[in-house]
Amino acid sequence: MSLISLMDYSVSQVNPSFEDPIDGFGNYNLQVHGPYGSALANSSVLSLFFLDSGDRVTVDGRRTYGWIRNSQLDWLQHVSEKQDALGLGFFHIPIPEIKQLYYQKIVGEFQEAVACSSVNSQVLEKLVAVKNVKAVFIGHDHTNDFCGNLDGIWFCYGGGSGYHGYGKVGWSRRARVIHAQLSKKDSTWVGLERLTTWKRLDDKMLSKIDKQLLWSHES
Repeated sequence: MSLISLMDYSVSQVNPSFEDPIDGFGNYNLQVHGPYGSALANSSVLSLFFLDSGDRVTVDGRRTYGWIRNSQLDWLQHVSEKQDALGLGFFHIPIPEIKQLYYQKIVGEFQEAVACSSVNSQVLEKLVAVKNVKAVFIGHDHTNDFCGNLDGIWFCYGGGSGYHGYGKVGWSRRARVIHAQLSKKDSTWVGLERLTTWKRLDDKMLSKIDKQLLWSHES
């Protein structure tokens, strides 16, 4: 993680200082400020939380995937309590509750089983409790690319984008786009108006599919 954080144009960070040690290595918070030269230039309009969901581990003699630990959730709550900006979460391994979305309305495709940890560390409950996190973006399952809502928070797969991992024959590689739109009043930027997302396919037309609203100032 230290190497990645030192690469050109990288905004990744090693764990921040906190009163207690934080599990993992890639836990950090980035603030997205408003347009340069505007009144929002030094204000956060979006708060991005990155959490290290770990690797494979052994629990009670059985191999499973990693999970987000209490120390990470405590740090997330501590940071979010000091902020007013809308928050977005990013981590790799899905939480167990994602399985519930198989039976609910989603935007996109649910094509493979959710490969999550056998341990439920109550991540969803903590995200709901911090209140400002409105969407979370996950990966791991390459041929799932859907968004679904759990307790008022959107959980969206990034979609399989790279060619170094598995995919599905005839199913174009894709990347999720997140679009934050600011609002204006009397030619002045006044804050975040809406958050939308869609997927861009690596096909002949670079198709744009499944555009949806994640959050609106009016909602």
